[in-house]
Amino acid sequence: MSSENSTPPTNSSPSKPSAQPSQPVLNQPEPAFGFTAYAEQINGRFAMLGFVILLLLELFTRQDFFTWLGLR
Repeated sequence: MSSENSTPPTNSSPSKPSAQPSQPVLNQPEPAFGFTAYAEQINGRFAMLGFVILLLLELFTRQDFFTWLGLR
């Protein structure tokens, strides 16, 4: 039988800088004008928010959207 330790040796030299950054940098789109990924993402979020607000409005008033606007 061997008397080797099963744990790997630790690196005891703290003077070496690590190659990896401490926190990962996220690839987030930059705000810009026009049809950009950021603009489309924000547009989709506002559309979802508007749809949920419309559903809640119909739920609380017990009227559909066209009746609420006075078109029916």
